[in-house]
Amino acid sequence: WALAAVALLAAGAETWRYVLLLASREGALSADAVATSDALVLAAGTGTVLLGLAAGGVVVGWSLAAAAAAAARSNSLPSRSWREIVLGWVVPGWNLAVAGPVLAEIEHGALDRAPDRRPQPSRLVGLWWGLWVAGGVLAAIALVWSWRTGVQARADGVVLHALLDLLAAVTAGVTAVLVGRLTVLLN
Repeated sequence: WALAAVALLAAGAETWRYVLLLASREGALSADAVATSDALVLAAGTGTVLLGLAAGGVVVGWSLAAAAAAAARSNSLPSRSWREIVLGWVVPGWNLAVAGPVLAEIEHGALDRAPDRRPQPSRLVGLWWGLWVAGGVLAAIALVWSWRTGVQARADGVVLHALLDLLAAVTAGVTAVLVGRLTVLLN
């Protein structure tokens, strides 16, 4: 939830930066407003990255424990090794394809479904996975966009970062809800 809050703050900071960019077309800006905006963008962006790494570590660790608990609950072996789970979260690109099924498998076991049946993810898992993939795609677009030059490209980059921060906030919130739900089901 802390990540969701800081990412939302980062989205607001980028939005304020964009408003200042629009205002700068009409005249000079206050040096204090620009300095405050820059400091807020830097602080919120750095906080989002650091909290994202910390939250990511927690979710990966939780996934390992949850996958083991789901397998034990169904009296079966985990469908993935701990290496596959960890790499499925941290390898860029691959994480977009593997993280959703890992959560679907955990949910499948937590709901006491037959281990030999294919997992059918709930709407919450599907929503989370859609947000996760959209975030990965938007992050790649923002990265490629950052190589462009020119005033309009920079302004568009601010909008892309604001959208990415907003998407990160929503994804973090849905992740918190999903992890909480699955944890309750596993207990």
